[in-house]
Amino acid sequence: MTNDVAVQVKNYLTVFGALLVLTVVTVAVSYVQMPTTPAVALGIAIATAKALLVAMFFMHLNHERRLIYLALILTVVLFAALIGLTLWSETDHVPGTRFGAW
Repeated sequence: MTNDVAVQVKNYLTVFGALLVLTVVTVAVSYVQMPTTPAVALGIAIATAKALLVAMFFMHLNHERRLIYLALILTVVLFAALIGLTLWSETDHVPGTRFGAW
């Protein structure tokens, strides 16, 4: 029993170390002079990696069944659809109804 707990603690400490390294990388990238689009894409990629580590190890999703993953995928798809519809509706305004520069 104690060996199993030691392995789990070692895994948690490894993931914690990876999260610390990714946080340092995020801060380091913020000081690099690069165009906005690649900087944002890199920041989102790092944040996604950190979120995956937290979800898989600290939320124990790496041992879940298929139905949990389907629910998570459905949530992501619906969230993306809502954001997409919001952005799409912002591109189609009746002339004279959008706030703009004076």
